[in-house]
Amino acid sequence: MRRSNARNRVASNSSNDNNNNSTNKMMDPAMKLQLRSTTTTTTSSTTRPSLFPRHVPKPSTTTSASKSRFAVIATLLLTLLFLVTYKIISSKSSSHLSSQKAVRYGVIIDGGSTGTRIHVLRSSGGGGDGKKREVLDLGSMRVNPGLSSFAKDPEGAGRSIRELVEFGKGKVPREKWAHTEIRLMATAGMRLLGLEAQGRILEACRTVLRSSAFKFRDDWASVITGSDEGMYAWVIANYALGTLGGDPLDTTGIIELGGASAQVTFVSRETADSGSSRIVKFGNTTYNLYSHSFLHYGLNVAHDSWREALVSKDFNLVQLLNLFRRGCE
Repeated sequence: MRRSNARNRVASNSSNDNNNNSTNKMMDPAMKLQLRSTTTTTTSSTTRPSLFPRHVPKPSTTTSASKSRFAVIATLLLTLLFLVTYKIISSKSSSHLSSQKAVRYGVIIDGGSTGTRIHVLRSSGGGGDGKKREVLDLGSMRVNPGLSSFAKDPEGAGRSIRELVEFGKGKVPREKWAHTEIRLMATAGMRLLGLEAQGRILEACRTVLRSSAFKFRDDWASVITGSDEGMYAWVIANYALGTLGGDPLDTTGIIELGGASAQVTFVSRETADSGSSRIVKFGNTTYNLYSHSFLHYGLNVAHDSWREALVSKDFNLVQLLNLFRRGCE
């Protein structure tokens, strides 16, 4: 029995071997498939990042270069933007300053025979652009009587113009006061007075003008000659007519009738005497003027003389002609 069993075991082993061989034969394809699978896994593992790589890859130089290039371009753009903004602001500031410098103010006090009047002027333009300088009258104010009536009270003449000065300060911006010239020009009424009386009245006026906060010099308060009075009137008239700056022969002559005198002024082709000859330059044009003043032939003085002659009944044509001749001397 034991041998039978032994044989059976051997047989059993043999059958097992056969089974194993057959199994091995049957597993060959599986083994090949497993090898292929392993190969495939190995191949795919080379393309996937390892959790613990032996070699750490270097960062991409292309990305860092792009970032550096972007930073440089951004810096250049910001710098350019800053320069353009600064240029615009500085140009506006300079143009504003230049325009402020181009605007000027002036104050003129006309000391006439019947009253004293102040004129506040504002001028602009006329720079290098070739444009005509524009003058604007900001306002005027008059007080009575004229300066010549204060011959016995010189201080009263100073008090009379103080109100005019305050009017001028109200028309000119405060920051412009120190740069604004103020001038007093007395005319025929003051010319009728003696030099001593003229000096006292002018000094009282200068005292007020020195403390006016405007720009002033003592010689800017004076009694102007009749020829100068006519010249100024001629300039004003032709400026208003728009004939200044052109042909002198296209200008207009004037007859100015003041309170105590009358002035005749026009462009002359002939040379006049030194007392009546005046030269005016406007732009590139020079004007040779004849300007003469007839004292006592102003409107108010003529009216007073006419009334006195009628009251005294001592008026005749010869006397009138003699008066006219005396005024022409």
